[in-house]
Amino acid sequence: MTASASISTVAVIGAGTMGHGIAQVAAAAGYQTRLFDVRADLVEAGLSKIRANLDGGVAKGKVTEAQRAATLAALRGESELAAAVTGADIVVEAVPEKLALKQELFTQVAAHVASTAVLATNTSSLSVTAIASGLPHPERVIGTHFFNPVHVMKLLEIVVGQQTAPEVLAAVQAWGAKLGKDCIVVRDSPGFATSRLGLVIGLEAIRMVEENVASAEDIDKAMCLGYGFPMGPLKLTDLVGLDVRLNIAEYLAANLQQGDHFRPPALLREMVAAGKLGKKSGQGFYKW
Repeated sequence: MTASASISTVAVIGAGTMGHGIAQVAAAAGYQTRLFDVRADLVEAGLSKIRANLDGGVAKGKVTEAQRAATLAALRGESELAAAVTGADIVVEAVPEKLALKQELFTQVAAHVASTAVLATNTSSLSVTAIASGLPHPERVIGTHFFNPVHVMKLLEIVVGQQTAPEVLAAVQAWGAKLGKDCIVVRDSPGFATSRLGLVIGLEAIRMVEENVASAEDIDKAMCLGYGFPMGPLKLTDLVGLDVRLNIAEYLAANLQQGDHFRPPALLREMVAAGKLGKKSGQGFYKW
């Protein structure tokens, strides 16, 4: 199997926080981009957020009116999967962190795309090798872990599964560069590089709140002013979503030899059970 020599058409599956951001940067880079979700209202919500991001960029002088218009012209919403992915050179899934869901989605996608189309998962912790298992041409599956907010964050963590073909890696590295991202390449391992390191700091910060070591604000200030973090680990947890962090922590605790590092604090479980999920619910370690 040979990956598409050049990527020109991008399909993004999932119009939520990560999906609409990935679609925005792809369209802004000049790629014909389709943004899919299971309901038309979810697609429109994603497109609305893209428009708001672009409007904010124009207001700050970071995006020109011409760039805004070109980005929106390159973008279309879809609520039919076949229409979204047919003819795409790369399909990026940004659906919830559930292995079976991602496997089933790519099984459906594979029925509508060429065998040369790259299948990219935005998973932040799940095994790319496992996601690819059972798919036709598993060598075209690769991890593309973007960071929130996608249109601001420069990093793209590319995760190479056991089956990922070298030419697929090369194609995705070139695509990532055209998106304006700085790419790192990591081997498929639970938590990759970023989630594994970032989560252990975030969980320890939660334990410190749980033990009344310091306030969330002061713990975050310590890491920003003392270690140069652009955002404190607790505010970042709010932004990512406490439920997302809990799911990743449980997965890493079960799948890494050093699993105790990732044992979820009781406070994290209690907050998720109470619906305090961070920014998306209006309350986490901060009020939003």
